[in-house]
Amino acid sequence: MLKIIIKKEFLSSVRDVRLQVSAAILLSLMITAVLVGKEGQRQIQKQREAAQSAMYDQWLNQGNKHPHSAAHFGQFAFKPKPILSFLDVGLDHYTGVSVFLEAHKQNEVLFSGAQDSNGMTRFGELTGALIFQLLLPLLIIFLAFNTFTKEREEGTLKMIHAQGLSMRTLLMGKVWGIYLMVLLLFIPIIFLAYLLLDRQSSSLDTEVTVKFLSLTGLYSLYFLLFVMMAVLISGFSKNSGFSLLTLLGIWIVACIILPKATTNFAGKLYPTPSQFEFRQAIKEKVKNGIDGHNPSDARLATLKQQVLDEYGVSTVEELPVNWGGIAMQAGEEYTDDVYDQEFSKIEQIFKQQNRLSEWMGFIDPYLAIRHLSMGLAGTDFNHHVLFARKAENYRRAFVKKMNKDMELNHKPGVAYADYNADKDMWAQVEPFEYHLPDTVSILRDQWRGMAALAFWLIILLIISVKYSNRISGL
Repeated sequence: MLKIIIKKEFLSSVRDVRLQVSAAILLSLMITAVLVGKEGQRQIQKQREAAQSAMYDQWLNQGNKHPHSAAHFGQFAFKPKPILSFLDVGLDHYTGVSVFLEAHKQNEVLFSGAQDSNGMTRFGELTGALIFQLLLPLLIIFLAFNTFTKEREEGTLKMIHAQGLSMRTLLMGKVWGIYLMVLLLFIPIIFLAYLLLDRQSSSLDTEVTVKFLSLTGLYSLYFLLFVMMAVLISGFSKNSGFSLLTLLGIWIVACIILPKATTNFAGKLYPTPSQFEFRQAIKEKVKNGIDGHNPSDARLATLKQQVLDEYGVSTVEELPVNWGGIAMQAGEEYTDDVYDQEFSKIEQIFKQQNRLSEWMGFIDPYLAIRHLSMGLAGTDFNHHVLFARKAENYRRAFVKKMNKDMELNHKPGVAYADYNADKDMWAQVEPFEYHLPDTVSILRDQWRGMAALAFWLIILLIISVKYSNRISGL
């Protein structure tokens, strides 16, 4: 009997002309979003790879100069465009593209797409995530809002129940029948997206297939939640109009109002300092010490005495190494500590804001799937932080190499301009590389979103099992 109900609901959905038109439009949008998104991702990644290669060639061919001058000459690090960003662009438009790496200074990742866009950017762009998270649930509402109310209004619901069919079986049959219709739309598009994964995909992310399948499974669960909720509300509604209005109200609150309200509340609860305040704090700590009691002059004098004692000499001119290289590296390391402290504060604030949004997934499944989707697509805040850390570690390594060369090879008494390194020295600095994190670490960090979806599934199953027998009494 269950199979008959599933078949009946599925065929009813397929034969509905209004839904045929709506599904055709949605299908066209999904195909367009996937094809255009993938081509855009491919071109952007190609451009960034070319730019990264050109910047490294520029580093190698900067000519003969002092190593510290080379450290100021610097390099650019370009963030790779994640493969699955063609499905979910996430925060990519806001987190920047590249960062300039130089001595003495940690720069922010700049040149975000939002900087060159108008106010329409806040409305997002047509991507698979926009359709899967917002529009497909809306279609589910129109598919399922009258599954029970239509039969109740036509007087057939009590007749079905009188024939011995339990409401629980009828409910499950309607859920799975409509869910099959949803999968009929979703699976071909996601299969097309998978076919678009090319050699660039595997070279940029070796686990792209695992992430893709994880994303597919989570979206399928998200759709099932909407189907179950829509069928249940239809079952407990007196008429189709009330059911539709209720579901549309839930959709508006869950997908539009609550996400924006959560973001605003998180910003108020965990406010971020202005860029001016951030820079001033760094400037003060570099000059006067992290604790305010260790100014730069005193730090330098203490270091100098330690080096003189270590080598058993009384002046820097008697040192067998270059004092300037030692001093510069010490300054770098102290500045790094200051930057680490200040950046970690900002990072912690943003993490607290994100955590609040993730916990809200237990109230709004849309927020749960949004975080999971961005995480697996490689376009969330965590991926941005990982890239920034990788770039900063690279900066520290090559600056340290330059300072060490100065310390060991710039002989005492030789004027600054009289000591130069060449291409052989620059080649000792490897090209910058960044690899996306593995699937397990992403899902481990996104456990709240998965727990929220599981929570919603359990709640809806409990309601379906415990209260389905009350449907016929309405």
